[in-house]
Amino acid sequence: MVELKLFNKWETKGISVSDRGLKNYIGLEPVLVPRNEGRTAKQQFHKSKMNIVERLITHMMGPGHRGKKHHISSGQAGGKYTTAVKVLKEAFTVVENRTKKNPVEVFVKAIENSALREEITSFQVGGMMARKAVITSPQRRVDLALRLLVQTAYQKSTNNPKKMSSALADEIVASYNNDAQVSVAIKEKERIEREAAGAR
Repeated sequence: MVELKLFNKWETKGISVSDRGLKNYIGLEPVLVPRNEGRTAKQQFHKSKMNIVERLITHMMGPGHRGKKHHISSGQAGGKYTTAVKVLKEAFTVVENRTKKNPVEVFVKAIENSALREEITSFQVGGMMARKAVITSPQRRVDLALRLLVQTAYQKSTNNPKKMSSALADEIVASYNNDAQVSVAIKEKERIEREAAGAR
């Protein structure tokens, strides 16, 4: 029986998630084209059953805003699913050429490295706002990691000669190498975890 490869290029079957907390939340089921067209949307925790590459593509179609000030707009990111797939394939090809490894494996490791473990929540006590460190749920860890990777690439490619595929590949490789000097996702993760440590 012929094994399914992502876009008929990259295998996902043998990839393992080393972070036990994220193991059940990063979908790596072998698929040819990562698009389930909402088949699992009515199921609880349906995002966990989606292929992780498909979740990245859906984030690329709407990176969203960063923070309460709406620093980043998604205006230029709208478009067709096929356009996002084309950008992703170009990015994965660049990642493969640089690292000489399976780009899906590199991408999964980048998520593990950029997924924060602790964050801060605010709640009102009397007349003042108190801040407290809380443990981040596994599903939110994956969501935030994907959001940071895509938003960083989107920010670097907007009003810039650099293409989105190149910016995304740069961010994935930097996160894979756990390089806080280059990766904004790793830098943001470390900043939030430092704040959480101070609010314990």
